[in-house]
Amino acid sequence: MAIEREHNAFPMKEANTLVADLMKPSPRIYWVDFLLSITLGWAAFAVAVTTPTFSVLGIVSLLASTLLLYRAVLFTHELTHLKGGTFKAFRFVWNLLCGFAMLIPSFTYHGVHRHHHVHDVYGTKEDGEYLPFGAGNPLGIIGYMFLIFILPAFFVVRFLILAPLGWAIPPLRKLIWRSASSLTIDLTYQRATKKDDPKGLYLFQEFMAFAYGWTAIGLVWQGILPIKALAIWYAVAVLIFLFNSLRTLAAHAYRNPGEEQMSVAEQFLDSVDVPGHPIITTLWAPVGLRFHATHHLYPRMPYHNLPHAYARLRDNLSDNSIYLRASRKNLAHALIRLWQDAAEADRAKHAHPAE
Repeated sequence: MAIEREHNAFPMKEANTLVADLMKPSPRIYWVDFLLSITLGWAAFAVAVTTPTFSVLGIVSLLASTLLLYRAVLFTHELTHLKGGTFKAFRFVWNLLCGFAMLIPSFTYHGVHRHHHVHDVYGTKEDGEYLPFGAGNPLGIIGYMFLIFILPAFFVVRFLILAPLGWAIPPLRKLIWRSASSLTIDLTYQRATKKDDPKGLYLFQEFMAFAYGWTAIGLVWQGILPIKALAIWYAVAVLIFLFNSLRTLAAHAYRNPGEEQMSVAEQFLDSVDVPGHPIITTLWAPVGLRFHATHHLYPRMPYHNLPHAYARLRDNLSDNSIYLRASRKNLAHALIRLWQDAAEADRAKHAHPAE
């Protein structure tokens, strides 16, 4: 196995005691944070559409819209970890104001990400959110980043064209579900066969994304919206994928080639915390995702409590040496470490090729 085996026991019992009171989500924080982010994000989007593209105001509003909508989008990560049957209104409003408009309804992430947190799946070839970049695949890192330019087009095709075709052709619909309905980094990921959908939730979300997309095109066709609105949407989507791709690369060490399962300690040390600057780091890793290693220890801990958990574990563990090994100073440090690990593993492969 390419990753380093951890022989020292992680003080999990002690850590659990330190953060036991931090597991309850605050609905008020979720609502205020999301509604501010999405409202200001769409307001900045409107300014970007109605001002000269390369003016100072146009550029600033485009960047502001990207960062605010990016934060709103990443609440989908919280939705997957919230206890089933809770936050029903929040889930619905998130889709109405964000998921459908960005063509990423919540079903595209739900289930897939939960699978990523299953102990005997994480880091294996069954994990759609894991690729072995750090196990000797430096060129894969570059290739992954180039996907940002085509992914928005993929989602346009997925919901505006393939969705109605799937409604008419059941075998195609099954194929779309397996291969084109998941927010993952592994493009070969095959989603498990969809269970019956008695409440029509998946179909409803798919139809709403389809309706939002074609409504926007219709408004442009009728001259109600300028065509620039579609161009700005695509630019914002590309930039959101850019930030999220950098964040994803910084979230793990990706040292597992995928053949073996990893222990809890190994999974933690294969994940990354970037406490960094409380404002700057939060821009590229919002909604608690700068504490990704701590999140893997406590997947159900709400995002607003992760900074408190990190501080407690850092300052109060009787031996925090293992815990701090998962931390990086900033985004650049995390990305450089990933590239160095990938290059070193690649050199080792060529120096000692498998017989």
